[in-house]
Amino acid sequence: MFESIVLWLAAVFTAPFFSAVILKVKAFFGGKKGPPLLINYYTLIKLFKKGSVYSVSTTPVFKMGPVVSCAAALAALLFLPLAGHMPVISFNGDVIFVLYLLGLGRFFTIAAAMDTASPFEGMGAAREAFFPIICEAAMFMILIFFYRLTGELSFAAYFSGTGTLGLWQIAGPSLLFIVIAFFIILVTETSRVPVDDPATHLELTMIHEVMVLDHSGPDFALIELGSFCKLFFYAAILSGLILPFETGIPGAGILVFIAGLVIVYLVVGIIESTIARYRMDKVPQFVLTSFALAFFATIITLELIQ
Repeated sequence: MFESIVLWLAAVFTAPFFSAVILKVKAFFGGKKGPPLLINYYTLIKLFKKGSVYSVSTTPVFKMGPVVSCAAALAALLFLPLAGHMPVISFNGDVIFVLYLLGLGRFFTIAAAMDTASPFEGMGAAREAFFPIICEAAMFMILIFFYRLTGELSFAAYFSGTGTLGLWQIAGPSLLFIVIAFFIILVTETSRVPVDDPATHLELTMIHEVMVLDHSGPDFALIELGSFCKLFFYAAILSGLILPFETGIPGAGILVFIAGLVIVYLVVGIIESTIARYRMDKVPQFVLTSFALAFFATIITLELIQ
């Protein structure tokens, strides 16, 4: 339990650092030096030192949005096995609980955006509510896939110890579809290119960023911290999937886990540097691809396991 708590604290503390890797990669492809890897820590400290500004037209819902969304992302990490270790909290069915926990954070972010009574933020809220619906269908299809293989509905059964290695041994080829599907879910849920662009300020293409324009100071810092932790959550799952090796050497598992994280963040950075953001009407097709891949993987698994 002590190791699990330490790993959770380390995950929360290092999430901003890994997000900065994406900025470094994008700067490299742009022929620039880029910001320091600690830039996100500087930004969070600066925001926490400032004061928040609230419109007189907003209600307490506007203040609850950043708090709930950040708390949901932090709590989700409590259920995720990190570096093959058992999570801080685990029970059968926790995967469904975590999905709706993250959905709760998204709901309050959307509610806070609509509480501003701004049509512009309402537009972003509508887009933010639409795309995760497709992701949720893909996530449940992935859960069906994992449940079919393990008979469990727990992150600990999938990603702790030799659980993930066992998944590859049972259904390796179809698990490749799951990895790709989960990466699509990652870029969608965390508002990355090609679904969204966290750096854009073009009205017609903004999704997540448009919803948080009115937040400032500590509130915006909580939103940023929550987004870093949410990205870390999905990257940690992918890291466990692509590098499921169990060396048996003390400490080596953490190094393998970190290597997997670096690979995921590098790939996100490379994609954001080399691929343009999709047109808004093309995004649903791209997100639906994750559901199709997860569906095919599940069908293949049903054929393999009779």
